[in-house]
Amino acid sequence: MPLQLFNTLSRTVEPFAPLDPACPTMYLCGPTVYNYVHIGNARGPVVFGVLAQLLRRRYGNLRYARNITDVDDKINAAAAEQGVPIAAITDRFTAAYRADMAALGVAPPDIEPHATAHIPQIITMIEQLIEGGHAYAADGHVLFSVDSFDRYGQLSRRDPDEMLAGARVEVAPYKRHAGDFVLWKPSTEELPGWDSPWGRGRPGWHIECSAMAAAHLGPTLDIHAGGVDLQFPHHENEVAQSECAHGGQTFARFWLHNGMLNFGGTKMSKSIGNIERVHDLLQQHPPEALRYALLSAHYRQPLEWSDGLIEQSVRTLDRLYGTLRDVADVQAEGVIPASIEAALDDDLNTPQALAELARIAGQVRRASGDGRAALKSQLLGAGLALGLLQQAPAEWFGRGTSGDDDARIQALVEARSAAKAARDFARADAIRQQLAEQGVLLEDTAQGVRWKRA
Repeated sequence: MPLQLFNTLSRTVEPFAPLDPACPTMYLCGPTVYNYVHIGNARGPVVFGVLAQLLRRRYGNLRYARNITDVDDKINAAAAEQGVPIAAITDRFTAAYRADMAALGVAPPDIEPHATAHIPQIITMIEQLIEGGHAYAADGHVLFSVDSFDRYGQLSRRDPDEMLAGARVEVAPYKRHAGDFVLWKPSTEELPGWDSPWGRGRPGWHIECSAMAAAHLGPTLDIHAGGVDLQFPHHENEVAQSECAHGGQTFARFWLHNGMLNFGGTKMSKSIGNIERVHDLLQQHPPEALRYALLSAHYRQPLEWSDGLIEQSVRTLDRLYGTLRDVADVQAEGVIPASIEAALDDDLNTPQALAELARIAGQVRRASGDGRAALKSQLLGAGLALGLLQQAPAEWFGRGTSGDDDARIQALVEARSAAKAARDFARADAIRQQLAEQGVLLEDTAQGVRWKRA
C-alpha cells in the first residue's frame, strides 16, 4: 500500500507521491527559543521524525528542514527581564531544545535554518510582495494585504471576516484592512534590528518561515507540518505570502497537523500555565517512556497527558525490554516488519504500530528454537521504525544507578503517597508495581515511605 496522509488542505486522506521521487521535501515549524519547550511542543518533532525516517526508507533521500525562530518579541522580553543580551537567551535555549529532542530520540533535521541568518532572503521576499501589489509600507512597517489574495482562508476553511473576529490582531491606523499582518516592523535602539529599504527593523513571524522554506526547499514543498494551533494564523499567512511571492505556485502540497496535548482536560499552553517542560520531565522519567507516550495516540487526535500515561509507558517498555533480555543469547539484526510499515503507511498510525510491536513481542516470548532469531529481528526492526528499543536491556533496567534517577524514584514515591491520600488505591498500587519491576522496594513506616534498590 502506498503512503497515505491526511491533507489538511483537502480534508481527505490522499496517497502521497513527491514532486521529485529522488528527494521529497518536508518543513516543520520549530521552536521560538526564549525558554524551555513543553512536552506538547515535542509531539510534532517526535511524530514527524517517524515520518522523516519512513520517507528516507521509501525514497532513499529526504530534505527535511526544521527552523529555529531566534528573533521574536518574546525573546526580546525575556532578555530585558533577565538583563542579558538577546543572544544569551537564544543560544541557551537553542542548545537546550536540541538536547531535549536528542534525549527523546528525535534525529536532527537535514537543515536547521535560523531566522536571523535569513534576513536578506526575508527582505527580498517582502520586496517581491510589494512589487506584486500584495504588500505595502506604512509608518515604518510593511504589511501583507489580505484583500490581494482571493484564496485567503483556504487552509483553515474560515471566512476572512470570521478569522478577523476570532484572531488577536493589532488594529493600527496604518493598516488598510484590520486583518493585514506585519511582514516588517521598526526596531528601537535596544531591540535587534537590520537595515532595510523601510528603515532599521526586524521581520514578522510569518514571513520568516516562508523565506526559510523557499531558500532551502524551493517554492513548492511536498509536506509542511506543524501543530494544529498554527493552522491559523501562521500557516494561513505562510500560504498567502508564499504563493503571492512566487507567482501563484502552490506553497505546500500536503499540510499535516498534529493535535494538541491536554493536561487536566485543558489544552497545554504556556499562556495558561498548565505545562510540563521536557527539560523537567527528562529528570523524572526515562526519555524513552516519554517518547512512547507521545506515540501512543494518533498524531491528529488530542492526547491527554498525565503521570498515569507515563507510568503505563514505563511498564510497557519494562515488558518489551524484558522480552529482549530473555532472548539476549539469540543473534539477530533488526528488520522492519511489513505490518509496521503498513501501519505507518496508514496516515502514521502509530497506535497500530505499537500494537504490532506488542504482538511481535508476545510471539518472541512464546517462540522456541530457530524461530526466535527471526522474531527477535522483527521486534528490533519494529522498535527501530518507531525509535524505541534502541538500548540494551541492561541499560534500560540499570537506569536506577544515577543521582538523577534517585530524584525520579522519589518523585514516584511521592506520587504514590499523594494517590493514597486521595484514596486512588489503584494508581498507588500501580506505582508500587512499577517501582518493583525496576528493582525498587518500598517500605511504609510511621516516619513515611522508605525505598531501597533490591
